[in-house]
Amino acid sequence: MLIYVHGFNSSALSYKAALLRERMTGLGLAQHYACPALPHRPAQAMAQLHELISAYPAQSVTLVGSSLGGYYATCLVEKLDVRAVLVNPAVRPYELLAPAVGLQKNLYSGEDYEFTAGHLDELRALEVDYITPARYLLITATGDEVLDYRAGVRRYAGCEQVIVEGSDHGFREFDRYLDAVITFWQRGRV
Repeated sequence: MLIYVHGFNSSALSYKAALLRERMTGLGLAQHYACPALPHRPAQAMAQLHELISAYPAQSVTLVGSSLGGYYATCLVEKLDVRAVLVNPAVRPYELLAPAVGLQKNLYSGEDYEFTAGHLDELRALEVDYITPARYLLITATGDEVLDYRAGVRRYAGCEQVIVEGSDHGFREFDRYLDAVITFWQRGRV
């Protein structure tokens, strides 16, 4: 199973999720793709992802985590023995998102909610002390205006890495890397 994990204030309708869904469908693999709409509470999002993953043999699951979804994916990789492709992943999002405390609106669903210090605490609780490099493919853009790509390169040292010159946080060139994502997933299927 290939599961896309969207980022902060994003959804299953995001650009990258749609591209991956279309490619999997075009390859006749739609039944092996999922992208849940995650709640804004980190603990609830993780519970939902854990439940979805538990329906499959762990070794057959690859997550594709974008931004905050990359942080979630890292926690799940280390706890559940799955694999992940990380696209411009958030490192230490409880620090990055601290200025976002207050009213928020999901860019896709239009849902209004309050992002609180409790959200940050839930994110901090998900931090893992170590990673297993063989379980990751990092795809990151040097032009990311939201996240410092170098933090991801350091955090995922020893992992297979694709560093893309330029681009941005939305990673508009993601279509060029879909085959790398799918190949990484297929290498791990059992």
